[in-house]
Amino acid sequence: MPKIIKIDPLYPEPSLIEKATGILKRGGVIAYPTETFYGLGGDATNERAIKKIYTIKGREDRKPISIIIGSAQDVDTFAINISEGSRKLMERLWPGGLTLVFKASPTIPEMLTAEAGTIGIRYSSHAIAADLARNLPGALSATSANISGEKECTSAGEVINTLGDRIDAIIDGGITPGELGSTIVDVSKEPPVILREGIIPSSLIDEIIGCSP
Repeated sequence: MPKIIKIDPLYPEPSLIEKATGILKRGGVIAYPTETFYGLGGDATNERAIKKIYTIKGREDRKPISIIIGSAQDVDTFAINISEGSRKLMERLWPGGLTLVFKASPTIPEMLTAEAGTIGIRYSSHAIAADLARNLPGALSATSANISGEKECTSAGEVINTLGDRIDAIIDGGITPGELGSTIVDVSKEPPVILREGIIPSSLIDEIIGCSP
């Protein structure tokens, strides 16, 4: 069974965050709570960890994996050609359940972008997810903690039942809201395109920048 680390979702204990981050820095893969579902995390700059995530999920390698960053400023490390519209979205809706798809920096592993040249980036409003990302030198991978095509998980127990000992650890941060995932907007295009409506309504996105459905 994977190691279970119980962390307060509102006030994450720094020593426990460091313990979890240590697993990530060693190339491990963990499940962790977000403002939507439980995510599957690895060090986004570690190709071995990313490959392991694809294997764990049974995910097709042509499907990219997005990342969670530790602060809005970190977007400049992972993305290029950042538009004024995307800056407006970040200012209004980050941290939160909004994934923005940017042109990827050449430094990002091609495996993470599935060689598409773009990268989905989110600054999570969940304290545990944000703290994990902040404690990594790079960023935290952000894909749902489940087998591809199956139901997402909203608790540590569901993750155990779904993934068992395929992962190295589970951060038990209680129950997550579930129901809807993050809203995904492709801001690498002009005008931006809403790829998926999630917890942030498309009407709000359109109000801020105007975009294609």
